[in-house]
Amino acid sequence: MKYKSLAVALLIAIPTIGADEAHQPSKAPTDKVLPRPGENFLVDGHAAFLIPSRISAVSSPHPWVWYAPTLPGLPASEEGWMFDRFLAAGISIAGIDVGESYGNPAGRALFTRLYQTMTQTRGYSSRPVLLGRSRGGLMVLSWAEDHPTWVGGVAGIYPVCNLNSYPGLETSAGAYGMNLEMFRLHVREFNPIDRLASLAGSGISIFAIHGDVDTVVPLEANSGLLQQRYRVLNGSMELVIAHGQGHNMWEGFFQCQALVDFVLTHSAQASPPAGDKLKP
Repeated sequence: MKYKSLAVALLIAIPTIGADEAHQPSKAPTDKVLPRPGENFLVDGHAAFLIPSRISAVSSPHPWVWYAPTLPGLPASEEGWMFDRFLAAGISIAGIDVGESYGNPAGRALFTRLYQTMTQTRGYSSRPVLLGRSRGGLMVLSWAEDHPTWVGGVAGIYPVCNLNSYPGLETSAGAYGMNLEMFRLHVREFNPIDRLASLAGSGISIFAIHGDVDTVVPLEANSGLLQQRYRVLNGSMELVIAHGQGHNMWEGFFQCQALVDFVLTHSAQASPPAGDKLKP
């Protein structure tokens, strides 16, 4: 049984990933500071942003990177180096604040609304590259697994891939509208690490950079397990291991040329097959 009809409660701030990422879900774009010049706007009452590339304006549809999580303090200045390289290559950056959704159906529905706004209203590519930093990995992977033909590729910076690992089932159960006992019975229906077949079957490539001493989002239970399972499914994934690094702001995570190269390669792929339908 899929629990898509349940009323889903979006959780708010949690302390374990760091104060710079904790927040109250933002529903007003008035004061968000972006790391590069861009536009704040609303999608279904939720704050969204777009940092446009002037170069992409000459091509149609315009390529873009979809960044998550879009919290009041994210994206931040740390992303500036790679954002500059995306913009110089004609690739814009966008995102939407879905609160502490952990990839739940309500958050995915808001992702779909941003996708529709970007592709149907603003003229952007129907196959963006999704880039998840930390728990943004849960968001981008969950949406991509629902819509694999609408994705150019999936990338991550120490991405959370596994609800069992972070934030844990007790916390994430509430976001999915279930008690802990019920969620334990059904978590495999929602956990990104257990839903990879659609991405592999559609030939979607994945990239991640992850520290090998990360105690908040452990490599072995997240990007490492993701690569292991994706290879079993004959999927393509590149994993860069940052030796001696944890869940931190080391500049190597944000100035990773391999990540930039992955985005440049996969951001301008062809449109999905005609007649392919978006699921809510």
